Formats: sequence, structure tokens, C-alpha cells
Amino acid sequence: MSSTDSQYDLVVWGATGVAGRLVAEHLVERYGPESLNLALGGRSEERLRSLAADLLEDSDREELPVVLGDATDPESLQDLAESTRVVCTTVGPYTEYGTPLVEACVAAGTDYCDLTGEVTWVRETVDRYHEAAVENGARIVHSCGYDSVPADLGTALVQSFAIEKFDRPCELVRIYAEAASGGVSGGTLASAAAMFETASRDPIARETLRNPYSLAPRGERDGVDPGEQRYPGRDPLRPLWTAPSPMAAVNERVVRRSNALLGYPWGRELRVNEVIPTGPGPGGAATATAISAGLGLATLWMSIGPVREALRRYVFPAPGEGPTTAQMEEGYFTVRVLGRGTARDGPFVVESKISADRDPGYGATAKMLGEAAMCLVRGEVDSPLPGGVLTPASGIGEPLAERLRDAGLTVRVGEWAGEE
Repeated sequence: MSSTDSQYDLVVWGATGVAGRLVAEHLVERYGPESLNLALGGRSEERLRSLAADLLEDSDREELPVVLGDATDPESLQDLAESTRVVCTTVGPYTEYGTPLVEACVAAGTDYCDLTGEVTWVRETVDRYHEAAVENGARIVHSCGYDSVPADLGTALVQSFAIEKFDRPCELVRIYAEAASGGVSGGTLASAAAMFETASRDPIARETLRNPYSLAPRGERDGVDPGEQRYPGRDPLRPLWTAPSPMAAVNERVVRRSNALLGYPWGRELRVNEVIPTGPGPGGAATATAISAGLGLATLWMSIGPVREALRRYVFPAPGEGPTTAQMEEGYFTVRVLGRGTARDGPFVVESKISADRDPGYGATAKMLGEAAMCLVRGEVDSPLPGGVLTPASGIGEPLAERLRDAGLTVRVGEWAGEE
């Protein structure tokens, strides 16, 4: 079925979950059923129709279509993929439930986006499906939420500005998770636990977490970048201390994959790190040390099977449980990206900044994922790639920045003027 013959423009798969409902609410509120042929997908017809009724409460439209299927039933997923131009999925852990849907979209030539941060699973889909997705013209765009849009798109903006203004890219990129407030859901923690579980029994998954270039194309999985920061450190671009970021393991690899897929426009010797800035002086050093120790302890706990299982059973919220409406509305985040390069007349530093006044993991992520899906629906893609297992920067590019601005996020880029 060609994209012009598809029954729907977009299916939100997992629409009755915490993240899926937020994505559906954003799309209906912003675009309306009249201008977007949207359907809600999931297992329970009753829950889907109840959600549809809630979403259409203030609309003149009487019905929002629902698509039934099961994440473990390949036949129903194939029907789903063939019915729509784009699938936008929030059903995780993707390690457990994501592969059959990717396979169905690749086979149907259907574009796809998700919000996974499970780097071991992304490596699996790269190795299994990239070539077929290229052949079928399917854009499989992973990590379109807080993992990894601010880091990946922010880097792309910095590099584009540097190349346009200084005629060369930045050799060093630092991604700063400067501020964030919001809740954590059971689904997010379940995804993290699933990734550690996979790494405990799969040597390829363990290698994926060790190798900074593990998401690069086959034959290109090495380079000069040593990978994520693991200890407190003084920052090379700013007069402050930094701590490791828990999101660095996925975000840095996504940026390196973007660079490789685009043909290394940012240079083969690019170094990229994501960190948490903690401030100058002894106070900054102490905070960086505390964060580093806490992250190291959490990683140790999640690496021990019985401890990980106990956390899942007795500490983590259940999948489907998420932050409250108040937590999401009162949340916020800011991610700053600084890139340093050397022009003919000396060094330069370029800055991008992406921020929102919503919880990063849900309120803001719903906008990021929903707008990524709309770029795919409308064909607003600035990419030389015809398809494949892609990243936000390589699969969509700067049109996503424009849509995020229109959706209320702050997205800016320019020369860095120093500390504010």
C-alpha cells in the first residue's frame, strides 16, 4: 500500500498509556482531528474508545478511529503498519515489545518514531533492519523524546551554525543537562531495568554499553572519542565542575550515529560528552562528587540481578504509573550544547539551547515525539537519507526545531557570549 493510499496519516500506538495519552492529547489539541487523519492504537477497544471520547469532548468531530492490535502478535502489527503512513509508538520496554513493530514498519515501508533510550535495543534494530529500511524507504527514527532530541538536535544546530558562519564544524561538543524537574514513571524505570537485564546475558549488549561508537554503521565502530565522563571533572569550556549524566550513554551514541549516517560532516575526530554542570569552586566539586557517587551506586545496583529484581518488585512504580498532572505542569528542563572549533582567525564557541516549561520525561517529551511524527507525516525532512534506522538529526533534521518552536519550546542557536 502506498503512503497516498494509507487509511490514516498517523497512528499513536500505546495511546492509553501515560506517554501515549499525552502524545495523543498534544496532537488533537494542536492539529485537531479535522486537519490530521489520526487514529489511536492499542489492545483494549474499550479503553481506546474512552480516550477518544475524552479527546473529542470539545470537538465537533464525533469519532476518532481506533486500531486494535497486540505488541506480541506480528500479524496484527503488520495490519497496523500497512494502514498508516506513520506509526508513533510509546509502548515499552522496547527491548521486550518493540522489535515486531519495527519489523512490520520496515516491511511495509511505513515511517516510525519512538522515545526509546534503550541503547542496546537500538543497536539490535540497526544491525537487523537498517539495510532493509533503506531499501523499502522506511524512516525508523528512534529516541524522539528527552532521549535524545535536545542532545542530538542541539548538536546538529550548533554544527550547522558553525559550518555556515565559520566554514568548519566544531571538534568538541559538550552537552549540559543544566536543569530539570519532573516525575519518573514505572515504564521508564522498567525500560532501564530491561536494558541492564539484556546486558547481563548478552555479550553484544555488553559490548554496546562499553563501546562509545556502538551505534555507528558496521565497520565504523571505533574512533578517538573515549566515551562518557565517569567521574567529577573541571569543564574544558566553562569555569565550573561537572558530573556524569545518566543519559550520556544513549545521547552521546545517538550523536555519533547522526554524524556517521550523514557522512561525517562534523568530522571523524568529533568528541562529544554529556554532563551535569554543578557550579564553580569547592561547592561545585562536592556536588559533582555526590552525583558521581550516586550514579555509580545506582549502576551497580541495576547490574546485580537479585537487587535489580527487588527494585522492580518493591521500589519502582508499576508500568503505567507516571507523574501527576501537577508534576508535569510544574516541571521544566534546559539543555545547553556548546561546540568549540578553530577557524582561520582563531577559536570559536557556538551555543544552542533547548528548553521547555513542562516535565522533560512526559509533558515536553509528548511534544517532541508528537512533532517528530508530524514532520514525518508532512514530509518535512531535511536529510539526504532515503530511509534506514535513523536518529532525530539524521532522519528529520532542522524542520523539527521549527515545529518545536511553534509548539512552545525554546530552541535557539548562535555564538556563545559566555556565562549568563
